[in-house]
Amino acid sequence: MADQQRMFGDRGAAGDINLRAMLDRAPRSPMAGCAFHDMRERLRKVGLRPTRQRLMLGWLLFAKGHRHVSAEMLYEEATRAKAAVSLATVYNTLHQFTEAGLLKQLALDGTKSYFDTNVTDHHHYFIEDEQVLVDIPPGELDVRVVPNVPAHFELRDVEVIVRVRRRDRLALARTSGEA
Repeated sequence: MADQQRMFGDRGAAGDINLRAMLDRAPRSPMAGCAFHDMRERLRKVGLRPTRQRLMLGWLLFAKGHRHVSAEMLYEEATRAKAAVSLATVYNTLHQFTEAGLLKQLALDGTKSYFDTNVTDHHHYFIEDEQVLVDIPPGELDVRVVPNVPAHFELRDVEVIVRVRRRDRLALARTSGEA
């Protein structure tokens, strides 16, 4: 129990998510519709052992639908939820989920990676001044021609990231002499 308290923290202020209590109440037998049972089954299905940390981080990731997160963003969410996990654990879990096919990793500029809970083929806008990824609606970008793949390779995926920034920030920067 002391290990659980250290890992998940004490009960927080009103409104905080108390993941430790939720995990403790999570069913140990099949029970369709329970978020933790569903996450446990999802992890088992892809060959990952459903540890408390994976369950907790998986629940934080997937409970909000399709979204894009960095390791730092997920770490902050886990901290706010009173789940005492290290940033290294968050990185490791995100990479394990990616290897298992639960997430897609999107590397931008080689310096920052985002993880997408939507693993279907789709493209993104990257709003540079906000550092935010947004899905491009289906049908708005058509990639019909791709280069020939070198011998001994196969095409795995085509991902397009369209970089954008707000016009009003550019106009403001020009008038203030920053651009």
